[in-house]
Formats: sequence, structure tokens, C-alpha cells
Amino acid sequence: MKILFIATGKTDAPYLLEAIGLYCKRLEHYLPFDMLAIPAARQVKNLPESRQKEKEGEQIVKALEAGDYVVLLDEKGNEYTSLQFAAYMEKKMSAAPRRLVFVAGGPYGFSDAVYRHAAEKISLSKMTFSHQMIRLLFVEQLYRAMTILHNEPYHHE
Repeated sequence: MKILFIATGKTDAPYLLEAIGLYCKRLEHYLPFDMLAIPAARQVKNLPESRQKEKEGEQIVKALEAGDYVVLLDEKGNEYTSLQFAAYMEKKMSAAPRRLVFVAGGPYGFSDAVYRHAAEKISLSKMTFSHQMIRLLFVEQLYRAMTILHNEPYHHE
């Protein structure tokens, strides 16, 4: 099974790019992993938030394939500890279709069209983080889950 991580907008902070790249490279050791950056909607200063979400949502939906199992990173989603997330990943990797897709939306969240494609939602925290930081938090937690599943010493209790 492949894992795709779709994120809206761009990461421009060099220190975040470096850290995200490090964990993405480490993940390749465990599973086929790819990250796709959906460009933020352009010329949005005068657009209402709902229209911005729709424009970003169109791009997200276009990146999906038939049979994808889509999980949104959403503040109203289920929360997991790292160990619980590892167990979640183990279950999904054995039961999910050929592609498990995690999606991080833009600053205003997801359009209704994206919600319709989602099988479930996960929250990384009750706190709010920038969409740039969520990328790093997610790839690190995914890497941590893989090391837990392989009984490697990265995670300590």
C-alpha cells in the first residue's frame, strides 16, 4: 500500500523544509510515501473564505483516485497517542485499498466536496498550528508510527 500526504499551500521556511524532507526520506525505508503540495488558491484577497475553500478543494479532489481511502487532518477528528496512531496505521495498512491518502487543508479548512470524499478525520492536537507546521508534525508522527511497528528505538514511553 502507498501513502500519499496532500497539503495545501507551500512551505517556505527553510528549517521546516529541511525537517520535512528528513522525515519523508526516512519514511521511504518503511513504505511507499509521497507528498503532494496543492498550490494555495490565487487572487483570493477579495474572495470569501467559502470560495477559497472551494478552489483549494477542487485541486485536492482532482489529486484523488478511485479507491483511495481519504483521511482528513481536521481539528474535529479523532485524537490518538503515538502508540494508538501506530496501531491505527497497522490496521489501515493491512485493510486499506492500494492508497491511503492523508490531507491537510488550507487556513480555512476543507470544502464540502473534500469532506464528501473523506472516510474519516484525525486531529493531531487540540491546539491550532500553521499549515506549514502541520506538515512536519504529521510526517514525524507517521515516521514514529513506523518505528513503533518495527520495534525500533525512536519512540520512548
